[in-house]
Amino acid sequence: MDGDDLCVTECRPFVVGVPLTSSIALDPDPSLFQLDLPDPEQDDISTMEFLARLEQAWAVCDRFDLQTEIWRGRILRAVRDKEKRGGEARGAGFLQWLREREISKTRAYGLIQLAESADSMLSDGTLEESSVNQFSKRAFMETAQAVPEVQLMISEAANEGQEITRKQVRRLTDEFTAATSPLLPEEIRQRTQENLLPPRAVAPLVRELAKLPELQQEDLRKVLRDEPELDRIKDVTSTARWITKATESGVAVRAFQQGELDLDRAMQEAQRLDALGLLADAVGQAQALESAVLKLHTSWRRLGGLQERLWVESGSSTPYLRDVLNALQTLSGATLRVSLGELAGGKRVRLQLVEESPDQLDPPPLA
Repeated sequence: MDGDDLCVTECRPFVVGVPLTSSIALDPDPSLFQLDLPDPEQDDISTMEFLARLEQAWAVCDRFDLQTEIWRGRILRAVRDKEKRGGEARGAGFLQWLREREISKTRAYGLIQLAESADSMLSDGTLEESSVNQFSKRAFMETAQAVPEVQLMISEAANEGQEITRKQVRRLTDEFTAATSPLLPEEIRQRTQENLLPPRAVAPLVRELAKLPELQQEDLRKVLRDEPELDRIKDVTSTARWITKATESGVAVRAFQQGELDLDRAMQEAQRLDALGLLADAVGQAQALESAVLKLHTSWRRLGGLQERLWVESGSSTPYLRDVLNALQTLSGATLRVSLGELAGGKRVRLQLVEESPDQLDPPPLA
């Protein structure tokens, strides 16, 4: 491979569909990858031209990064599939391969998914191999996650030589979703197709409705049928988002597990009072607070154990260490005193941690 094969400023397309063989040798010379960057000390170049050239160079890096990520995904898939054929180690060799290269399992499977998406789009003929060079990395990933109809439209544009950005893919996805989603009432779809409603406002509504049970979807669709206007769409989108937030947080809140609560009816009452957003925030904060308490309890127990071990190891010959351990008693004992800092006027928070068995735990008093 000589320098002309990988000259990025004026090079022929890097085709990701070309089979990779063991006979390919890579030249370690870093000069193979070259970008013509403008000189920031040059005075005879306008700011507009300077930024345009940098944007062009950045786009080249983005596309080169996409192609590299696709090939890395293919490599990882080959390692994983080879491991599957062995069967006995149950993926241990694949995980060892990842550890040696400091690749997380999440990133590895993300790359494999990217490679599979690329192979799928290339194999069905909708996207030409050389047209991958028209995508930015994020645009390609957005396209791979889009519905087949959107993939087809984006692929046709790329095959015609158009540069594909993430913004373009999202815009086209929003337009298609807003005009065709069965989750929307016909009145909304019709008005969107007639350009009376902006897709960028309707698409989030579809995404939020998809998270709700059918009964709640139908209730919100009725509201939209009665008033298919932009303001109502925004209101319903917020309502659906709050219902989802309250429901998801409510499942995790342990305080709700102490009695028989009907969160769905509570949300209906809050919605009637136009306070659904407040309820969603309250339930979310309750979940966050319980999570913080659980982390606090774990840290408290761990600190107490460490403080106790150090106290046993220390003695009169280690007065400074004893001073440190005495100071830690304000955090490791049953009563914690934590300063809120100067911004709170030097105030302290005093917490008392008492471990009780479940049958001793009484519900908190209502103020």
